[in-house]
Amino acid sequence: MTEAASARAPGAVLLTGGTSAAGRAVARRLADGGARVIVAGRDPEKLASLAAAGYDTIEADLAEPGEVRVLAEAVGPLDGLLHLVGGWRGGGGLPGQSDEDYRALEASFTSLRLVTRALWPSLIASPGARVAIVSSTAVARPLAGGANYAAVKAASEAWVRALAHGLAKEAPASAATIFRVKALAGLEERLAETYAGLWAAAAADVNDRVIELLP
Repeated sequence: MTEAASARAPGAVLLTGGTSAAGRAVARRLADGGARVIVAGRDPEKLASLAAAGYDTIEADLAEPGEVRVLAEAVGPLDGLLHLVGGWRGGGGLPGQSDEDYRALEASFTSLRLVTRALWPSLIASPGARVAIVSSTAVARPLAGGANYAAVKAASEAWVRALAHGLAKEAPASAATIFRVKALAGLEERLAETYAGLWAAAAADVNDRVIELLP
């Protein structure tokens, strides 16, 4: 069996911050392919709606270490992780990049660090895990009015590249990938198809790769 073929059918996949329209699109696509989809987020009403649609859900503040540890114990074995915790704040040029806005944006990076560290044993135990984040084209061309946002996205990309290096050493059939978008609205189905398609590719072809999703 080839490496690509061995990883084509994911079992359980966790969507962190997956209560958005993008999370719902990815959940539908993965479930249609036979995966067990687990959605983690903070909004109980949105989680209840997803639970009613047949997905497993976990309410957690992903920027809190204790809650992330509980999450890691609850989800069990995983074959995939898509990190969708995000948000945007900006404007006002460089003087407008407030500490308050930075702290709000930085929570997405904090949650990425916490979740991937807590789930590392499960990810390297998978026969072919696929980890991905949604980043921004602002990383390649940061603007003064979005400096906080671009800095957080750049840090997240660096973390995922380090994760990719670790996977290549300890679980070479697994991969970590970065998706970049200018804006995610309108690209939800594209994201869903592209993420699901990672399992049909050899790990070496998608590990430590940046994939731009364009309209």
